[in-house]
Amino acid sequence: MRTVLKYTAVLATAGLTLSVAACSSSSSGSSNSADKPLVVVASPTPHAQILDYIRDNLAAKAGLKLTVKEVSDYTLQNPAVQDGSADANYFQHVPYLTDFNKTHGTDIVPVEAVHLEPLGVYSKKVKKITDLAQGASVAVPNDATNEGRALKLLADNDVITLKAGAGTTATIHDIAANPKSLKFKELDAAQLPRALDDVDASVINGNNALGAGLKPATDAILLEKADGNPYANVLAVKKGHENDPRVQKLVQLLHSPEVKKYIEDTFQGSVIPAF
Repeated sequence: MRTVLKYTAVLATAGLTLSVAACSSSSSGSSNSADKPLVVVASPTPHAQILDYIRDNLAAKAGLKLTVKEVSDYTLQNPAVQDGSADANYFQHVPYLTDFNKTHGTDIVPVEAVHLEPLGVYSKKVKKITDLAQGASVAVPNDATNEGRALKLLADNDVITLKAGAGTTATIHDIAANPKSLKFKELDAAQLPRALDDVDASVINGNNALGAGLKPATDAILLEKADGNPYANVLAVKKGHENDPRVQKLVQLLHSPEVKKYIEDTFQGSVIPAF
């Protein structure tokens, strides 16, 4: 059964401590015990859905005990893996993980890419990106890598121009040209769907769009392309746990034909297998 983690966040010298009593047996000291459940924290959509499918249909036959912990606040998921409250997480792409490790001094590593959630621009006020008026308001994610990703999507479609050399961590301060004088609002990624009523357009991550009932493949007025995209979501673990046999079993299941078909049938192009 999928459960929702209830966290007690304590700001201490070591950083954010997550109280996960139900997962105490999955501390780093026992993470390589093949007979214990593999505890994976994941964002609700589509990550936990995919893991639920594996747990309910594939895990037992593969000899894997899988516990799925749904966590809506993705900023808590890397700390959970770092402090041993969970064995793995599934919610992020490599640019985000790289930035998180650099900023927080953690040593979490990607194991395998699983899927891509195309970033999209959504609007309740215009049907095409070119219809945005002078001075229109546009909401973008405020975390380092996803803001850069959002701005790159806009730049790739000639909405703005970024400064030369602006990379995956670009911010609104790296905008070199803004022909329509768009007003950017930097918001937490989870707030972007709710902002649609208050702005002219919002650049929303795929999982947050799905969670809000949006269909990226049909509702986005502008959608990221999958080809050559570096933002595939990965299964991640603390460094040194990559070869945990339970992790490797989960990787095999995540890359199975059954899961590929499940992703394609369930999400209809709004989530794309990356294998």
